[in-house]
Amino acid sequence: MTKSPAHAQTPTPDYPLQGVLDRYLAAAHSSGQPLDPAATAFFAQLATLPQEVARPIVQELHDQRTTLKLIASENYSSLATQAAMGNLFTDKYAEGFPGHRFYAGCDNVDTVEALAAQAATSLFGADYAFVQPHSGIDANLVAMTAILKQRVETPALDHLGLKNASAADGRTWEQIRQELMNQRLLAMDYYSGGHLTHGYRMNVSSWMLQAHNYTVDPQTKRLDIDAIRAQLHDVRPLIFLVGYSAYPRAINFAHMRELADEVGATFMVDMAHFAGLVAGKVFTGDYNPVAHAHVVTSTTHKTLRGPRGGIVLATSEYADVIDKACPTILGGPLPHVMAAKLVALREASTPEFADYARRIVTNAQALAEGLQQHGISVLTGGTDNHLVLADVFDTYGLSGRQAETALRSVGITLNRNSLPFDANGPWFTSGLRLGSAALTTRGMGPEDMREIGRIIASVLATVKPLGRKVAAHTPDGRELPGAKYEVGDQSVLDSAGAAVRDLLADYPLYPSIDLDCLADTALAVQA
Repeated sequence: MTKSPAHAQTPTPDYPLQGVLDRYLAAAHSSGQPLDPAATAFFAQLATLPQEVARPIVQELHDQRTTLKLIASENYSSLATQAAMGNLFTDKYAEGFPGHRFYAGCDNVDTVEALAAQAATSLFGADYAFVQPHSGIDANLVAMTAILKQRVETPALDHLGLKNASAADGRTWEQIRQELMNQRLLAMDYYSGGHLTHGYRMNVSSWMLQAHNYTVDPQTKRLDIDAIRAQLHDVRPLIFLVGYSAYPRAINFAHMRELADEVGATFMVDMAHFAGLVAGKVFTGDYNPVAHAHVVTSTTHKTLRGPRGGIVLATSEYADVIDKACPTILGGPLPHVMAAKLVALREASTPEFADYARRIVTNAQALAEGLQQHGISVLTGGTDNHLVLADVFDTYGLSGRQAETALRSVGITLNRNSLPFDANGPWFTSGLRLGSAALTTRGMGPEDMREIGRIIASVLATVKPLGRKVAAHTPDGRELPGAKYEVGDQSVLDSAGAAVRDLLADYPLYPSIDLDCLADTALAVQA
């Protein structure tokens, strides 16, 4: 008897969008140009998908092409990185780490994960790399629990002559557990530019550890090293965490390591936002966290321009405990995403990426200049990295939410952001966070950034706050705005939208993908 082919065990393929690929191939043939592998892969993928999935993908590409993306935590990954995520690696369970799996048949996953880890250690100059985390929060939890294991659990078990936690009786383990849960963390306050995973009360990190926070100086909005040193000696934390999601200045990590050593703290850095600037050798020497921290975490998107995911870098002493992230924090890793991380890490190792990283900072500084030239208050007076913080409440009396919505209406996408000591809270906020990484990927330069600053200022100058339904005020009595606003001069917004479209026309996104061939099909974009 003839056996059925393996694919017969899966649902019978039905490709109602097959014509999508045919249209692209016909258009490419008529142009006389060779087929572009990445574009061919894009249209071939669409042809295999249900319409309800394919349509949002096409629409998302159109939407991103037709807006200026200034979200500091986003970027545009290469089509090769995206292609690496769409394969049968997604079907493979691989709990454990290379050479030490809890499932059989992981040889190929071992190869990809090992290569990705080698690429990360080479790129960043780290002793060890762990490339499994699914996100930044996973990476931070892996790091924190590894530090707890290394500094608290392992010494306690060794003292008792026990090989692992399972060997402890219930009473003994409860004593160890209490000690684990009573350790202290000192990290940047969320409102001063820290991150939710750095001990914010709404995040699990504040349940795991006794979280203490340092802030920026109320006047300069910069880190006050003397104040941090005094707080370190007062708190004496197990973990001293440095890193940010909304702080526009470079940090001297060599100095921070000295402070950590004074109190015997493990020095941990979260470089998720600026990893691309480290990879591209913009942040070097004292400003390179990998050279000075015990443990460094990062996402692989943002300025690193890879897939959504995380990594952990560490000195060799932490390698064994981080490898045990499964079962401590993680379950099965995502091998297809680790493959994409490998692609992105290789891309970040090139001279072209180093040039890109330098241009990210140049563009962010030009954006800050453009905003300030038109009267917008910029925190700390500028930036050393990829992000800019604008105080729209101080400048216009607007909330960040009002400003974000108004700018979105003219094709500028960014996010509202809390500012240090923000009386308007984390939902409405008083500020905007703007990032230069994505538009730098599109090829924009300093003059474009200054023009964007002009456009933003023109829009916000004609937006008038309507206030909140429930009155709320700053400590000095000024009314805090909410979400509603009115437009003083619609022609200003029309002009701003036209200026945005002119800019975008000069810098096409993924130009090899021609969506015109989808006209009059089920996947035609909605303008």
